Amino acid sequence: MNLYPLKFYPILKERLWGGTKLGTLLGKELESDLVGESWELSGVAGDVSIVANGSFKGTSLTDLINRFPEEILGKSVLERFGKEFPILIKFIDAQKDLSIQLHPSDKLARKRHNSFGKTEMWYIMDADNDAELIIGFKEDISKETYVESLKNDTLTDLLNYENVSESDTYFISAGKIHAIGAGILLAEIQQTSDQTYRVYDYNRKDAQGNLRELHTELSIDAISYDRQDDFKVSYRQEANVANPLVNCPYFKTNFISLNKNIQCDVSDQDSFTIYMCIDGKVLIKNDFGSILIKKGETVLVPAITSNILLSTKRAKLLEITI
Repeated sequence: MNLYPLKFYPILKERLWGGTKLGTLLGKELESDLVGESWELSGVAGDVSIVANGSFKGTSLTDLINRFPEEILGKSVLERFGKEFPILIKFIDAQKDLSIQLHPSDKLARKRHNSFGKTEMWYIMDADNDAELIIGFKEDISKETYVESLKNDTLTDLLNYENVSESDTYFISAGKIHAIGAGILLAEIQQTSDQTYRVYDYNRKDAQGNLRELHTELSIDAISYDRQDDFKVSYRQEANVANPLVNCPYFKTNFISLNKNIQCDVSDQDSFTIYMCIDGKVLIKNDFGSILIKKGETVLVPAITSNILLSTKRAKLLEITI
């Protein structure tokens, strides 16, 4: 079977906080000045990715997995997650501040929504000089203090603000309150889940003039109220090797900076491999075919692969497996 490296059509999402950097910096074809997200690889119902290259062009990710479950996912991934693709890959452009939000844990999401929870990571690709993220609280607080701050409109006084620069990386565990600030373009890797509890939105209104829904009651028992400095990721940037970024139960991510060709033996990996190109361009070749991708593009290499050749003179990649 010819399971070559698979590229998918991006699923572009208009957001009231979105902008144009997904077009100007990443080459996406935008039809709006308010595009906030490019879903690169998704198995989310209603937003399933469609293959854009080769003999499977036009086939959905779901159909491919149903036809070749172990070959696409890997035996261990299939046993753990079934045929649901377990992660969601995005590029995000925040022209304005996103809402302050959090995501439920697996246990809570399963109980309330019959879905996965949402743990995620961010790699900063571009940031204005004064750009900030909100991650967690400045100090430990109580549930009562949090509820009181919502009533008094003082939640922002309790939050931790982080100045960011290109290549900074952050890990956001389920339950941690957070927000992407204006002027940030990033790559996001997350569990397959769209469960978000919005707790504060600066009293903004949508295109119809309505305040956006808040999830105040749902959030109260989902938040981590302790301050934990566990979110900024330190990592090496040695050339032409896989530098570990994040290794959590839901995904493993490496940073790879290339200035020459490298060969990767993945015969014992038992998982698909995803490459997000965050700079330059690279030819990705497995046992069955190849594809050239450039900055802002993503490719899925099926688990049946034994060897991957990364061919380039200069590229930076995020490499994601389970």
